[in-house]
Amino acid sequence: MSTPTNRPPVSGIPRLRVMRVVTRMNIGGPAVQVSALVRGLDPAYFDHRLFAGQVGPGEADHVEQRAPDVAVRRLTWLGRAVRPTDDVRALAELISAMRRFRPHIVHTHTAKAGALGRTAAVLARVPARVHTFHGHLLHGYFSPARTRVVVRTERALAAVSDRLVAVGGRVRDDLVAAGIGTAGKYAVVPPGTTLPAAPERPEARRLLGLPPEVPVVAYVGRVTGIKRPDRFLAVAREVRRAVPGARFVMCGEGDLRPDPAAVTELGDALHLLGWRADVETVYAAADLVLLTSDNEGMPVSLIEAGLAGVPAVATDVGSVAEVVRDEKTGLLAGPSVTELARHTVRLLRDERLRREMGARARETTLRRFGADRLVADTEALYASIAVARGWWPPSLSER
Repeated sequence: MSTPTNRPPVSGIPRLRVMRVVTRMNIGGPAVQVSALVRGLDPAYFDHRLFAGQVGPGEADHVEQRAPDVAVRRLTWLGRAVRPTDDVRALAELISAMRRFRPHIVHTHTAKAGALGRTAAVLARVPARVHTFHGHLLHGYFSPARTRVVVRTERALAAVSDRLVAVGGRVRDDLVAAGIGTAGKYAVVPPGTTLPAAPERPEARRLLGLPPEVPVVAYVGRVTGIKRPDRFLAVAREVRRAVPGARFVMCGEGDLRPDPAAVTELGDALHLLGWRADVETVYAAADLVLLTSDNEGMPVSLIEAGLAGVPAVATDVGSVAEVVRDEKTGLLAGPSVTELARHTVRLLRDERLRREMGARARETTLRRFGADRLVADTEALYASIAVARGWWPPSLSER
């Protein structure tokens, strides 16, 4: 299917009004994707508005730090925490905004916005409803009883959605296996992003306070339970036994504080950077990126590492294997500290292998995960809905 991006405007067709709703624009994969779409959707065909709730305590705001050009209409009551009174107010806010804007399509991102946004769209009689699963909550987040509630809720929401979007094939397959929508309702749209030009490695290390010649392993992401920062620190301790000069950087913050005993044990080998707007500097300074999560969708940090030409060692969860090609652009492992440490030591000791994997990572990531491809896929999805609804002529969407 081709998109309208490369076609001249057709007189007499409406611009599609698209209302995008995300729970919050904290630093992370969903905010990166949403920002790319806000920047990239063709204004000749789309009147596109972004609505977002509040960034929580301890979180960095992606818009403030990395996307000041992205216009956001803030919702007062929408936030990550479950607060029934606030959630009802957020639902009312969304319904009111939809009635004013009268979107053709409401497209929601992340679980909370997906629940409230799609419910509001039904109540406001929005014609088409789309939701993106940037991952899922089926493993590692909740107790079995609460997970069953999440599954039942998502099944009901899938029934009132026109299209469901998964960031990777494995994410889609997990959701379909749980009875959340049918395979035919899904489109797989991988993330797409760009990375600003980075400083040269010596300058990057100077900026981060790192010695110029030591091996450096980077963690980039939220410091929260599902990401397993404790596992990262455990791997770091094992790696240090084999590669005593190795340094480890953690770029990010969250609702967990690194274990004080582990921090003390690692001493000056561990660099806690907090959130940084110049994440490209972290990749430029690193020899490899280490991802230790229990669950993921398709991690944007690994895509960014690939764009920077940095190989990865990662747990093989979610759609990670669709970003990191095992033994080609990085190394995949189970959730074992010993296995992750062994892979990390292997790459740190083999500069030639790191360079080869990094070069292949850059080549494949540029081709598969660019922002232009994300925008084109999304425009094609909207065009298919517009043609099916009779808003646009079939000539704007090849079948």
